[in-house]
Amino acid sequence: MTSQKHTRTTYPKGKQELYQQMLELPKSYNVIALSKVNKVRATQLMKIRKKFHKEIIIKVIKNRVTQRAFEKISDLQGIDKLSSQLEGQCALMFTNISPFKLNLIFDQNKVFLPAKGGDITKTEIMIPSGDTGITPGPVLSEFKEANVPTKIDQGTIWVSRDTIVAKPGDVISTKLASLLSKLDIKPIEAGIVVNYAIADKLVFAEDDLRIDINEIKNELSRSYNESISLAVESSYFTRESMGYLLSKASRQAQSLALESNYLSKDTAWQIISTEEMKAQNLVNKLKQKGYSVG
Repeated sequence: MTSQKHTRTTYPKGKQELYQQMLELPKSYNVIALSKVNKVRATQLMKIRKKFHKEIIIKVIKNRVTQRAFEKISDLQGIDKLSSQLEGQCALMFTNISPFKLNLIFDQNKVFLPAKGGDITKTEIMIPSGDTGITPGPVLSEFKEANVPTKIDQGTIWVSRDTIVAKPGDVISTKLASLLSKLDIKPIEAGIVVNYAIADKLVFAEDDLRIDINEIKNELSRSYNESISLAVESSYFTRESMGYLLSKASRQAQSLALESNYLSKDTAWQIISTEEMKAQNLVNKLKQKGYSVG
């Protein structure tokens, strides 16, 4: 009878260490964030790692190794959904920073890079008018192909007027990318984005984590003003509405005093002025009817 040997796959040490880390790190932090880093430069990750090394643990992972580790974690809500998002080149971040704040941190650390052929621009790209500092030569054909008007002045190429060469969503051609590079225009915004996150047993998709700080500030300002108006209208006293209510009461009291001809140091001059005006009107009417008014 022939014996059959069963072999057991031995994973490289690096994968074993990553597997162990993926078992332990999710239990050590409140937030797990996933970022797709296919188009993220290594220098950007290094910059974030260095700046926030005490607050954010960043691991560029092997998807399958990580998924197998996550299968062993059954008591962390949402870990299975996060695992299903592991496609392409991914980085996982382990932190106690809110995923919303995490996105803001990454947004503030974005960089602008030279364009490459095939890049899709998110913003309008304009070549400004003025001296390019480039000497005339074959590059003139690149300007012409991009429909950028030029002239030669004092031995260099000048752009005649501000020219938009790409709009949001346009694919940048190799020739346009070359021209932009020669002009030192870096139109490609690059940065880390949180595509998926688990925090405090809640699961967040990328759209959930996009916040506009200016819009939030404006909304808070509008809400504050509306709440003050409501408090004043309903005579609800708070520290914030007290001044407005006292001012409103003062105006109403003065209006009532004037209406009823109640004399006080605050109303006397207005009442006298009003009565003088009435008297003058009466004099004018009497004169119109032929009466002599002394």
